[in-house]
Formats: sequence, C-alpha cells, structure tokens
Amino acid sequence: MESQILYRGLAPYYDLIYSQKDYVKEATILKEIIERHKASSGIDLLDVGCGTGHHLKHLGDDFACTGLDINGEMLEIASKNIEGAEFIEADMTTMSIGRRFDVITCLFSSIGYAKTYQNLGKTLRNFANHLKPGGLLLIEPWFTEDVYSVGAPFMTTYEDDDIKIARLNVSMKEGNVSVFEMHYLIAERDVGVRHYVGRHELGLFDTERTLELMREAGFRASYTTEGTPSSRGLYIGIRGE
Repeated sequence: MESQILYRGLAPYYDLIYSQKDYVKEATILKEIIERHKASSGIDLLDVGCGTGHHLKHLGDDFACTGLDINGEMLEIASKNIEGAEFIEADMTTMSIGRRFDVITCLFSSIGYAKTYQNLGKTLRNFANHLKPGGLLLIEPWFTEDVYSVGAPFMTTYEDDDIKIARLNVSMKEGNVSVFEMHYLIAERDVGVRHYVGRHELGLFDTERTLELMREAGFRASYTTEGTPSSRGLYIGIRGE
C-alpha cells in the first residue's frame, strides 16, 4: 500500500486529474446492479478505497454510506465535500471496523493495490467478514496480465485559468505486478511549478483465480462486462448465509 503515499501530496488535485470521470452515471449503474443482486434487507454500504468520496456522494440518497481509505488527506477532502457519510482511515487488507454491511464496493481498480494473491485472498476474506449474510460485494478490477500493455506511454492533463496539470508515465511490469512511475507537473497561479514523482504497484490478477479466491472466502462469485461502470467489468459476490 506504500504506493498510495503519493496521493498525500496530490490529494488537493486528485479530483481535477479525474475530472472527466462520470460519477453520476457510474452510481446509477451501481444502484441498478445492487438492486438486482443484493439478498440482505438493509441499506448499509461501505466503499473501500473511496478516495475523495464521489461515488458515495451519489449513493447517499439510497444508502447509509461509509467510506474507507488508506489516505487520511483524501478522507479529509471527502468529509468536507460529502454530508451524512462516515469515513474511516484503514488498509483494506487489515481493516477491522466492528460491524457488517449490506453492500461493499471496491471501485476504480483499487483492488489492484492488494498486489499479491496472498493479500488479495486476505482482503476478500476481510470483505466477507464485514458483510451481512446475503450481502453484496462489487469489485471493479485492474487489468489482467494478458491484456496489460508494457512500454506504452500515457498522459493525462487538466487545465483552467489558475492551474495546469500534466501526468505522464510509461507502463512497466515486474512479475505479475504492473508498475507506474507517475510524474506530475503542476503549474499553479502565484505558486509556481511543482514536480511530483511516485511509484504505483498494482497486481495483475487473473479473472479465474480471483473468482476462485472469492469462492474460497465464502462468496457466490461471478464476473461480467455487461452493464458495468467501466470496460474493465465487475466482480459480483454474494455472501453465503
């Protein structure tokens, strides 16, 4: 999880970097999936790896929301922007909240930060322990190894009158782990230009192996790319009774 330390310098700019993301549309899709699959009767929802909480912002009308993230600065932003939600600073691999939920979401490929299959299994068991019987787990995956492209350059930009941001990286791989040396240039009015560099490492988890680990953790598990928030698809797990 050390790779997420990068966001401690960039937390105030995170939402600008991802300003193209359509959280309203994604939340609407998630609500439809939850309605179809959830077998418990409550409305308690935990978003793991919630970041600045924008999914919760659009789920709060239908659910009692809690957000969990390893980064306290991101949670500070989330708590200021979103009313009526609780936020908890913790690692998804070792979290112990002391209560159970009807829905757990882990979106925006945050599950990749588990990095190894051993940690993935621990995380999935942790999710199961925090779900009520019949509760629903939704995981938006990171890339699998067979579709991940090594050596490709990427750039994301944002600009307005007061700030210009460029994020650049070239995709790398070490074993079954994708590696990103992210370079951020931020030019801000009356501040100057700053350069951040940080390393992200995300596990390239095989779909069938992930489903196997979900079932070992006590879920009725499936994977689909139809009607999901992104092209990466969605793992759907229903906790057994």
